[in-house]
Amino acid sequence: MHTLKKVDRPTTRIYEDQIQRVDERESGFSRAGRGDFGRRLKKEYLRFTLKHPLSKALVQMGFTLRDGVDGEVAQQKAPLPDDPNWMAEHIKETAYFLRADMVGICELPSYAVYSHSNWENGKRVELNHKYAIAILIDQDIHTAQAFHGHDWISSSMSFMSYTSSGFIACILADYIRQLGYPARAHHATNYQIVVPPILLLAGLGEMCRIGDIVLNPFLGARFKAAVVTTDLPMTVDKPIDFGLQDFCSKCNKCARECPSGSISHGDKIMHNGYEKWPNDAEKCTGMRVGNNKGASCGMCIKVCPWNKPDTVFHRSVNWAMRHIPIARRLGVWGDDFFGYGKPDPKRKWWLDLEERRGVLRIPE
Repeated sequence: MHTLKKVDRPTTRIYEDQIQRVDERESGFSRAGRGDFGRRLKKEYLRFTLKHPLSKALVQMGFTLRDGVDGEVAQQKAPLPDDPNWMAEHIKETAYFLRADMVGICELPSYAVYSHSNWENGKRVELNHKYAIAILIDQDIHTAQAFHGHDWISSSMSFMSYTSSGFIACILADYIRQLGYPARAHHATNYQIVVPPILLLAGLGEMCRIGDIVLNPFLGARFKAAVVTTDLPMTVDKPIDFGLQDFCSKCNKCARECPSGSISHGDKIMHNGYEKWPNDAEKCTGMRVGNNKGASCGMCIKVCPWNKPDTVFHRSVNWAMRHIPIARRLGVWGDDFFGYGKPDPKRKWWLDLEERRGVLRIPE
């Protein structure tokens, strides 16, 4: 990450004075749960992450972590160095010690705080911390190479990363509170913040064609994130520019392969103060929640040309796509030519199982 080009502003245009805070209850999943997308998706919403036993175990652990997001702050501040640069590096190294894959820090913009919480019966969110620490966990390249994009391991891949990043965030927040500063962990089932703008500002990626998703140059979209918000003084990171806006304008592979047709082939639009590629939330949610042949969907992650193993060859191609504009078009062509984005059945390790009425069975 230290080798990437840093910029003063994100490569996506953001008009902060036009951004309205988002109500978490208006997310695609929440809308499916209350019946906005029909009775079938309302029913499936209650089981789509629980119908595979591994995914269910991960989700239940995520709910267990909800009790660890906040707590008492030490009455006296620890004797820390009066150096925000040192403290930022210390916090990052602590996160890496806890097994984070990538970490970034930014100031917490007020527009990145949800207006109302989905998990607390619509309670208004009040969060005034100054900084946000973003933690990324890889969903595992070996599993990503094996699955076909929307089969029975898809939800488990997501919640492995959600739960692991949440575990790290809870420990890191507690550590900061013991140092004498307020801190709260935000993870799946307990976010009070909108994650993409924080990842954008913390220098962990750029907005991509997939929609409201930040893409990392070394993981693609193959990660999930947790965040710690705090008042601990730290130096912040800058946004990055690795040519993704130009790349996504040429690629279109995620839109072409999306089984729901939710990803746009067209140009960017302005939405709530952001310049972004549009995504049809109803179609995307319908596929992820209503998938009868698997548990959720990660096809856009699977086929993205930035989703590659860490080899000398792929590092070289990655460098070329980040630095040489013509290499981006060649990279898209080469990705198709060499058959990337297709499953490798020899790598499959999981069981295809579905729970119905408390009984596990092999899906038809």
